[in-house]
Amino acid sequence: MSIDSLKSRIPDFAKDVRLNLSTLGSDETLTPQQKYGLMVACGIASRNPEVRAALEAEAAPHLTPAALAAAKSAAAIMGMNNVYYRFTHLVSNGEYRTLPAKLRMNVIGNPGVEKVDFELWSLAVSAINGCGMCMDSHEAVLKKAEVPTEIVHTAVRFAAIIQSAAIALEAAEAA
Repeated sequence: MSIDSLKSRIPDFAKDVRLNLSTLGSDETLTPQQKYGLMVACGIASRNPEVRAALEAEAAPHLTPAALAAAKSAAAIMGMNNVYYRFTHLVSNGEYRTLPAKLRMNVIGNPGVEKVDFELWSLAVSAINGCGMCMDSHEAVLKKAEVPTEIVHTAVRFAAIIQSAAIALEAAEAA
């Protein structure tokens, strides 16, 4: 399975999603590792097995085993952090924000790839999961590392396209 096979499964009512999926592979804003790591991390975060499998198959030949593992780690660790920090941010009781998280997050400090790449993947997954606190945190790290706004924007655009593909497939199955 690949992006092309995924596009062929997107129904006509989501033609724009198909067109947007076509732009992922040809993007030149990102490095290959950033681009394909985003596909893996966001594919996992979409929680759609077909999207995940297609994007991982597309990305695997372009990523080292360490980069593939790091992209998967970004999805996994953000799955945990996004739930926790979204809760502390949204709940009215501010007391929760004063408590230590007590969550292991060692991979953030040593992801096995360039810190900027891992932060981009974490930001994109956080956008899919809707955690504003995490998005702010990762975007600040990227800005401190002088990552251009266009690259940050592209990472979030990838997240939006990949999530829309998952939704389009689910809508087609429900019909």
